[in-house]
Amino acid sequence: MLKPIFLKEGLRMFKRRIKVLFKGIKKYKGNHIQICKQIIEDCWNGRYFMVSNGHFRLFYSRDFGWCCESLIKLGYKERVKKTLEYALDIFSKQKGIFTTINPKGVAFDFPYYASDSVPFIIRSLRLLNDRKLILKHRDFLNKEIKRYFDIVIDKETGLVKKDRVFSSMKDYSLRKSSCYDNCMAGMLALELGKIKILDNPLAKYDYESLIKENFWKKTHFIDDLSGYDFVTGDANVFPFWCGIFNDKKMLESCVEKIQQHGLDKPFPLRYYHSKIKEHDMISLEVFAKGYERDTVWWHMGPLYVDIVSRVNKKKAGEYLLKYKKIIEKYKNFLELFDSKGNPYKSLFYYSDESMLWCVNYLGLAE
Repeated sequence: MLKPIFLKEGLRMFKRRIKVLFKGIKKYKGNHIQICKQIIEDCWNGRYFMVSNGHFRLFYSRDFGWCCESLIKLGYKERVKKTLEYALDIFSKQKGIFTTINPKGVAFDFPYYASDSVPFIIRSLRLLNDRKLILKHRDFLNKEIKRYFDIVIDKETGLVKKDRVFSSMKDYSLRKSSCYDNCMAGMLALELGKIKILDNPLAKYDYESLIKENFWKKTHFIDDLSGYDFVTGDANVFPFWCGIFNDKKMLESCVEKIQQHGLDKPFPLRYYHSKIKEHDMISLEVFAKGYERDTVWWHMGPLYVDIVSRVNKKKAGEYLLKYKKIIEKYKNFLELFDSKGNPYKSLFYYSDESMLWCVNYLGLAE
């Protein structure tokens, strides 16, 4: 049964779908750089960075975590600090680190407890490097780290539990201990090791070895432990983006596999190369068919281009040129596209706009 808060959020997205039908998306003036800078300003509401200035006018632990490093590098450190102060104050009052905080300040998980909320909050705190803020919330953070460890991790193996579904990057997908989820556990272990002043129950596990042993198939990482062997975008980006793997030959092989399966076409990056039902989806997918199957996602694209730049700067430059043309075509930075390169839409949903994710593109382009 759908929670009332999910229905309210869904209704808000549907209202925007109707608005876009009649008015279209917002058009920013200027070139790709100027457009992205305006979007970042529009995503700042004075208290925190929203995921977008479209219908995702919320704080997301995950999305903020993807953008945090670029925001700091591009000069938004004070706003990053205010965002984390805002989120941690709400989380501590509501006794948990959640995926989402809505515009009314209500925190909740969508659709389940997440494998990545705690890891990304911890990573963002480490990047901000504000010891006082961590010490202020240390007791709360340690409780949430322990809760994460108890809920997510199989204590015997160190891997993410296979008998429970977690919210994660493909939060509509019902996966079994996905590669992405395990990368989040590995990233959390690494980040806690760098911070040092927080408890680290994951320190006893070697996640590089665990992930390689369970997910690496000589040329690529598999999506999850369901037994299927197919190539997905997120499974072959995050082992490297999270800093768990630095082997250039492995990275080159994963990039080659992504290209062979057309996941970088018409531009980066798709989760999967077809609409084959490789795993089940939550019931909400009925309102946005194929939303997380073969669509082109612009949260993951710049992260992919970032790791490609480590082994093939020319190819990374080609990808960025494609982004530039599309940003300037639509005069915006959109959420996702269909497999033909058109903005994604369904009867009830239209691709969100003015995404904070553009900061990762901007960091690469500048």
